[in-house]
Amino acid sequence: MIRVGLIGYGYWGPNLLRNFALAPQFQVVALAERKLESRHNASRNYSAVDVLEDASELIARSDIDAVVIATPLETHFTLTREALNRGKHVLVEKPISASTAEAEELVALARRVDRVLMVDHTFLFTGAVRAIRDVAKSGALGKICYFDSMRVNLGLFQPDVNCLWDLAPHDLSVIDYVLQDEIVAVEASGYCHVNHNMPDMVYLTLHYASDAIAHLNLSWMSPVKVRRFAIGGTRQMLIWDDLDHDQKIRIYNTGIEFHPDSERVTIIPQYRIGDIYSPRVPQQEALAGVVEHFANVISGKERSIMDGESALKVVRVLEQAQKRLEASLAAVAARRESRHAIDRKTGT
Repeated sequence: MIRVGLIGYGYWGPNLLRNFALAPQFQVVALAERKLESRHNASRNYSAVDVLEDASELIARSDIDAVVIATPLETHFTLTREALNRGKHVLVEKPISASTAEAEELVALARRVDRVLMVDHTFLFTGAVRAIRDVAKSGALGKICYFDSMRVNLGLFQPDVNCLWDLAPHDLSVIDYVLQDEIVAVEASGYCHVNHNMPDMVYLTLHYASDAIAHLNLSWMSPVKVRRFAIGGTRQMLIWDDLDHDQKIRIYNTGIEFHPDSERVTIIPQYRIGDIYSPRVPQQEALAGVVEHFANVISGKERSIMDGESALKVVRVLEQAQKRLEASLAAVAARRESRHAIDRKTGT
């Protein structure tokens, strides 16, 4: 039995606590939460769990083997480092930290103290993503040419991170899990509609060493919620609609065929339109899979698919994208101010 403590009982914490409480491999010993009302709610729902205010008090307890961190991003590094230094295994909410330097330090520390460090990239445990990975590995899609993701909704506006850091980790972890390729270039642009210097719309483009490209449309400003993910291959194409409960995945026997230059009579390729297949996707709670995987990695039964190294790759991309995004926002703002200056001068 692995004795676990949870830090944070806000948006995601209740889901984590529920799944850890149901998992036979774990015993939830304690919970730490700063907000009084949330502590009262936790006490009512889980009377056998010690509810504390101070996270450090929880981490210091000798009757806890593993710590789960579901707190704002700015606290991830400090709490994770403290828990690892106390000899605890750690599962931390995504992203692992607010910078590459912090993530590198945590990965090195986990290796040094020989403790499991994992990041809760929940989508890796959905039946849909597992099916996509199997299809891609089988070669059915052919060579993967592109990923096109739309992850938009109205809010939730986060006080500590922009929509890039909030939404992109989901798609970045999925693409890395499926493609397992190196990113060679990053482009990003966006806009701040609500809070200055806090983009609520971001367009992110990633170029991979294999010539694949990924485009992510991320937004808190959409009137409808969309979770749509397309993969284009040379043999087949795939659509994953996470909000479609009946047919989450559709595989299209559709593609574009190019002939060698010596055989071409025009530059127009041939289009192949075939059948559509919707494989059965297991219906399971992804977070239960995360909890089981955490237990199996701690016990040495499995190798982690969302360890500190993979989490570090995500933060590296986020940090590069943030720099490109800031440069793009600054350039647009400068051009807009220049246009306004001309208008003021001409009286238009």
